[in-house]
Amino acid sequence: MKLRTTVLRKAGLLAVLLSCAGAGAAHAADAAQGGNAQAGRDKVSMCIGCHGIADYKTAFPEVYRVPMIAGQNAKYIENALNAYKKGERSHPTMDAVAGSLSDQDIADIAAYYANLK
Repeated sequence: MKLRTTVLRKAGLLAVLLSCAGAGAAHAADAAQGGNAQAGRDKVSMCIGCHGIADYKTAFPEVYRVPMIAGQNAKYIENALNAYKKGERSHPTMDAVAGSLSDQDIADIAAYYANLK
């Protein structure tokens, strides 16, 4: 009886550990699909020169008030960057910047800016 109880406890513990491992792997896969704000912080050097200055206006190709994007919805930022990358939206600077970004870069940058206030 004692051996049976020990085996059942170990089997139960093994089942719990396996389910936790599976949940951890699923969480890691979800994180890989989304953006990583920490990684995004290292990718925004080309963004902060315009988007990090309050009331900044650019004069190329025309006078344009650059929007502050800190705190903006991540999905909105992703959609905007993808639209610039595909040519659906156009601004010479943004076309060049977005065109140089991978899908993961875009997700990371969007996550970074969405977490700023």
